[in-house]
Amino acid sequence: MTVENASAPPSTRRPSAERAAALAIQHLLSRQDAQGWWKGDLECNVTSDAEDLLLRQFLDIQDKKTTHAAARYIRGQQREDATWATFHGGPGELSTTIEAYVALRLAGDAPDDPHMAGAAAWIRAHGGIAASRVFTRIWLALFGWWKWDDLPELPPEVIFLPKWFPLDIYHFACWARQIIVPLTIVSAKRPVRPAPFSLNELHTDPRLPNPSRRLAPVNSWDGFFQRLDKALHAYHKVAPRRLRKAAMSRAALWIIERLESDGCWGGIQPQATYSLIALRVLGYQLEHPVMRAGLASLDTFAVWREDGARMIEIAQSPVWDTSLAVCALADAGVNPDHPALVKATDWMLGKQILRRGDWAVRRPGLDPGGWAFEFHNNNNPDLDDTAEVILALRRVQHPDPVRVSAAIRRGVRWSLGMQSGNGAWGAFDVDNNSSLPGKLPFCDFAEVTDPPSADVTAHVVEMLANEGRSADPRTQRGIEWLLTEQEPSGAWFGRWGVNHVYGTGAVVPALIAAGLPAAHPAIRRAVTWLRSVQNDDGGWGEDPRSYLDEDWVGRGTSTASQTAWALLALLAADERESEAVERGIGWITLAQREDGTWDEPHFTGTSFPGDMSLSYHLYRQVFPLMALGRYLRAVQQGQSVCGTSDLPR
Repeated sequence: MTVENASAPPSTRRPSAERAAALAIQHLLSRQDAQGWWKGDLECNVTSDAEDLLLRQFLDIQDKKTTHAAARYIRGQQREDATWATFHGGPGELSTTIEAYVALRLAGDAPDDPHMAGAAAWIRAHGGIAASRVFTRIWLALFGWWKWDDLPELPPEVIFLPKWFPLDIYHFACWARQIIVPLTIVSAKRPVRPAPFSLNELHTDPRLPNPSRRLAPVNSWDGFFQRLDKALHAYHKVAPRRLRKAAMSRAALWIIERLESDGCWGGIQPQATYSLIALRVLGYQLEHPVMRAGLASLDTFAVWREDGARMIEIAQSPVWDTSLAVCALADAGVNPDHPALVKATDWMLGKQILRRGDWAVRRPGLDPGGWAFEFHNNNNPDLDDTAEVILALRRVQHPDPVRVSAAIRRGVRWSLGMQSGNGAWGAFDVDNNSSLPGKLPFCDFAEVTDPPSADVTAHVVEMLANEGRSADPRTQRGIEWLLTEQEPSGAWFGRWGVNHVYGTGAVVPALIAAGLPAAHPAIRRAVTWLRSVQNDDGGWGEDPRSYLDEDWVGRGTSTASQTAWALLALLAADERESEAVERGIGWITLAQREDGTWDEPHFTGTSFPGDMSLSYHLYRQVFPLMALGRYLRAVQQGQSVCGTSDLPR
């Protein structure tokens, strides 16, 4: 998007900002569900859509309508060079392109169709199937397109490892262990469903589809784990039958215990997919209650578009979206007792998790009280959602303040108890930062641990400051950790949003809310960095490639959400009268459409840095409104806006 004339004089800026905020408020209120929540689509790359079709083929539950609609969506995401990318505007990616190609072949597209032949040629030119990631080759092995012997081994006996062992399942992040446990069963059973066609056209040499790989030096971690994998392959052939059966039974029980009330597993599509495959290969019939519930949940991830295409959400974000929507509306001046905010509060209160989950393995004595991201995920609440929900609850004047205060106390207590040893906070677990799980040959894609991050820690620190706990030693440790994590440029890394603009936009308001003055050197360095990466059009943008290539740090097409994040930091740092803020507000107001919305095709959310990006469709609505509201309040009050610490409690 190109926005011109964002440098209009400040005298004309406020009326434009007020109009933009009013339109955005009207639109956002109109999108609230009758139950009180907000949720935007959560867009990923087409691997979710491809794997959904592969799952249906494996389970023999495919139907023409679903297949046709999914294929329509996958085709619509193909790039001009016949590849598929992992984010809007990104380069072609091998494994994503392979999975999309295979899914379209299952849907009936012929290999000599121009769009298919072009994709196959590109795949071969980039190493073919043999160069794809392990998870892609696992999917292909399910149909005999790849040999199980040529995949890393992951024995189900890992379920018996004690919790202190460096590679037990609780040393993996919650999202990883809920995929790894099912895949240990699949790895042990090695199922193969007859493939309806060959994939010779995706091999660089069909006569040698599984080329051997050279071993790394024995004195390196890669070399050690490669040789361990060879030993595990040998063990697969001689594993005691009784022990293996017991391990698979324990793993199956572990999976079933984590089935949510809506039939899904943690509200995450890949976890549901792999759990269904594991149970099926163990002999669970499709009519089994667990299987029926899991299969029914698959459709909840589907978004049917007006053109007849069907997109799969990798997860759903109602708790996160609702808390952000409440904060944005409150920041923009909506009355704290507005019926929409009260209804949203009631819904959020009902989503507080009051039972122990996997997090209790490391914190067995801690009482529950967190919130999760999804509609149903009682096992894995997270610190990010918990912090934002509490910030949102404090913005609302609810008719039952005692109930609200009790929920907040539980959430604060749980958050403090989930602090890691270094003083910071991870998303789901405590001290989940071992480097060993990621070195397994099995783990060549995405993050498999959950170490503390600057953005999550910032949100928790901001929440604690808002609760009057800035002087608490635990909050102070979080502040100290954030200060040490600032990069030489002045920015902070963004783990769950793209990227340094997101991290800096989270940390600066948190530090100011916690009592750091705007003149603090860390704040000034952050302000200087944000000014230096502002685009000529007045907005901010950062491409997901910044996770892998430093040349992209702070660089990218201006987007509504990223411009808002930069503005939130600058406004907190008392930069309301600066040229950077005026130009940023100008970009926000000029980029808004007549219906009060913003367009944002770019991906500004992050699932796994460098591997999987996300597009939260509500980000483009809530964050610009939040920035406009704080800007207008700053101009009206003639003072800095420091996030939330100045709101009445």
